[in-house]
Amino acid sequence: MADKQISLPAKLINGGIAGLIGVTCVFPIDLAKTRLQNQQNGQRMYSSLSDCLIKTIRSEGYFGMYRGAAVNLTLVTPEKAIKLAANDFFRHHLSKDGKKLTLLREMLAGCGAGTCQVIVTTPMEMLKIQLQDAGRIAAQKKLMAAQAQLSSAPAGAAEPVVETRPTATQITRELLRSKGIAGLYKGLGATLLRDVPFSIVYFPLFANLNKLGQKDPNVKAPFYVSFLSGCVAGSTAAVAVNPCDVIKTRLQSLQRGVNEDTYSGILDCTKKIWQREGPTAFFKGAYCRALVIAPLFGIAQVVYFVGIAEFLLDLLPKHRA
Repeated sequence: MADKQISLPAKLINGGIAGLIGVTCVFPIDLAKTRLQNQQNGQRMYSSLSDCLIKTIRSEGYFGMYRGAAVNLTLVTPEKAIKLAANDFFRHHLSKDGKKLTLLREMLAGCGAGTCQVIVTTPMEMLKIQLQDAGRIAAQKKLMAAQAQLSSAPAGAAEPVVETRPTATQITRELLRSKGIAGLYKGLGATLLRDVPFSIVYFPLFANLNKLGQKDPNVKAPFYVSFLSGCVAGSTAAVAVNPCDVIKTRLQSLQRGVNEDTYSGILDCTKKIWQREGPTAFFKGAYCRALVIAPLFGIAQVVYFVGIAEFLLDLLPKHRA
């Protein structure tokens, strides 16, 4: 079932549709995850997921929760298409005469899929993180300005904090101008460190959970089984690699809040987080990430396995006739 051969265009369309639907549903939670992971002990703006979303709506409006969504919606189609199609490709070539894959081979297929997807994932995450975290940094500056005004002795109106929020296009141009294409791939190593283990855990776990819902090996599992399998496998893998996600988020953030650390690389980031914030800091936003990934991959697998693209592609010749 999972290894059934589907045409490449169908795989790409299915992966793209799955990504678009999933991101639209869970993006506000992803924004909260980024802000919770980026805040350090020096200046904590948010205490929880709900606190972050409430404060975001109050200060930035409803659509503030969707800052950076345009980048995701643009790039999630190739990202999810590459991830799902690559996994199928590697599973097919690692199988021997259609026999059931061993767990090791399933993990190798997931490893290949995770490695391929970072081509798109790294620049997508790079741009998304800047846009998502801009509101947190702006709110922190406003708070610091208000505190400074209260503590200052001279009376008089304080200068308002000018809030500048760059667009994805502006960030891309500046990175390309100053650092070239490498600027968009900052944090590539950390992205690999997150996405490869994620895929190694996710794809074998999903495949085996999904098989439990098959009454016949030659018949697809019901859509709700694929959905639940995607949710369980996605949330499990997400929590497992959350420390890597925290490191990746910190390394890819170009702007820092007041008194927040800067990092020179993966080891430096890991060391500073451990020493200054403790081991629990590596699991900041873990439940948010689980809430994002569970429905995202549940929806992705339903769309992918139901095969919407095959239906759409079958209609094309009829319309041309």
